[in-house]
Amino acid sequence: MKKIHLSYKKRIIILFSLIITLFTIGIIFFEHYQVRKERTKSMEMILDKYAETVHHFIEKNNLISNNRLALTEDVVQFFPDTIRITIINWDGVVLYDNRVDAKFMENHLKRPEIQKAIYNKSGSNIRQSTSTNSKYQYYAKKYDDYFVRVALPYNMELNAFLNSGNSFVYFIVLFYLICVLLMFYFANQFSKSIQGLKEFSMGLKSGQNVSLPSSFVMNDEVHAISSDIIENYKLLQDNRKKLVLERERLLQHFQYSEEGIAIYSAEGVKIYANSHFLQYLNVIVDKPTLEAESILKDINFDDFIDFWKHHNVDDNVYSRRIEKNGKQFNIRMIVFDDNSFEINISDITKQEKTRLLKQEMTNNIAHELRTPVASIRGYLETIQNLNKNDEERRNNFLERAYIQTIRLSELIQDISMLTKIEEASNRFTLEDVKIKQLLDDLYSDLEEKIKIHNDRLTIDVNESIIIYGSRSLLYSIFRNLIENALAYAGEGIEIGVRCYLETNEAIYFEVYDNGIGIEEKHLVRIFERFYRINEGRTRNTGGSGLGLSIVKNAVLFHHGGIVARNKPEGGLSFLITFPKPGKKPTILNEFDN
Repeated sequence: MKKIHLSYKKRIIILFSLIITLFTIGIIFFEHYQVRKERTKSMEMILDKYAETVHHFIEKNNLISNNRLALTEDVVQFFPDTIRITIINWDGVVLYDNRVDAKFMENHLKRPEIQKAIYNKSGSNIRQSTSTNSKYQYYAKKYDDYFVRVALPYNMELNAFLNSGNSFVYFIVLFYLICVLLMFYFANQFSKSIQGLKEFSMGLKSGQNVSLPSSFVMNDEVHAISSDIIENYKLLQDNRKKLVLERERLLQHFQYSEEGIAIYSAEGVKIYANSHFLQYLNVIVDKPTLEAESILKDINFDDFIDFWKHHNVDDNVYSRRIEKNGKQFNIRMIVFDDNSFEINISDITKQEKTRLLKQEMTNNIAHELRTPVASIRGYLETIQNLNKNDEERRNNFLERAYIQTIRLSELIQDISMLTKIEEASNRFTLEDVKIKQLLDDLYSDLEEKIKIHNDRLTIDVNESIIIYGSRSLLYSIFRNLIENALAYAGEGIEIGVRCYLETNEAIYFEVYDNGIGIEEKHLVRIFERFYRINEGRTRNTGGSGLGLSIVKNAVLFHHGGIVARNKPEGGLSFLITFPKPGKKPTILNEFDN
């Protein structure tokens, strides 16, 4: 069966029409009850007068003692034709009745009006007569030896009331009609406001730029509610825009973050996961996967899943490191109040390598510093214990201590240079550097060292070669390479610096010697900090062990590249590439920082 749908207006009209009708009917019946009550009371007063009249007539004529109650008809004839007079003794026996023969009437002691009269001297009752089968209003009054009961037919029905000429009836009808008309008017107005509010809300729902409908009364509640809705809607729209903007920012942050980030619902369903998360996840899990939810089933994450299911409310963060397939990851889980959670995977392999490298470097620095410091201390202690007249030995030990201080100073200087390149590179001044002029200055600085070993330095660089960079670092590159050759290549060697190629993208240099070279197995490690081909080489030659490491980092500072190789005819060659400004290097360095 199809359900009938009534409009809001029709429902209001039906509901209020029913209320007004019931209210009007209630007033009518209440008034009828009041009129009935008043008329009944008035009738009792009349019947009381009739009873008194009958009583006085009986007493005056001594009708009871003379047994002449039939004479009561003489007075009854002056009463209304419908009146009924009954004389009843105290035992309930009917002595006289003007309508029914008393001989055939039953005992009346139990009649309601008689019972009331026994206790209250008078009593009334409206009921159906068993003798005449008519409805009467009875009134009984108690006297010394008998009861006088007077009755009139009871016919005060509603129609008699309505036909009584009572103006109240017309007032009620008029009141009813006015209420119905007013109800129709206000229901129609309210229905218009409701319809306008409905159209208004539909406009808001569809995202239209809406205003208050003209059907709203400016001071009614619907207008006030709609104004609040508009204000709240505008706030909601502003907050929604801000939320969308913040969401986009957050997603961009997640997308470009180097961490793997995934967010899951309370049921373990993926809400979001960036590309790094899937990338790191495939390194950790045993089987390749494209589903972020597979983390919930992988054995490597069992402790995380257990924490998610049984975590303490006060402790909602759990993290652990995982090492898998040569990579190290730090994994952190955050469980939120609604039991949804977030998992972050960070690749800390490089950080760990850097940490270990720094730790190794610190140990190496401590080791390298310990040797000259110990030597200086030993020489000074020896000098303290020498005979004051042993001038020759004292000068010898002082010279040795001085050499160690020079070595210590160079080591500290080289460490400072490396630290500055790696951690404070912005402190270097950049400028156009003429390489031929820089190499000529370098030759002047090293000329004495070159002559001591009977070596030769050849410079084959055009005057026009210019590199934009740090002059001090470029100077350090070439000086360290040349000093390295002077220290380890042998006696009477030839050392050369040449620019063998210049293109639109880069400038290519070679620093070479024709000395003894080095074994192939060492070529890939000679740029490492404190790396030694043999343990005593650096100490015997007085170097810091950081020269080639400085070279490599200085080249990288200029976005260049450097490789080392043994020459077929003998000796060691370093090939260096510097990109021209705005160009990428064509030879990449094969070593890590």
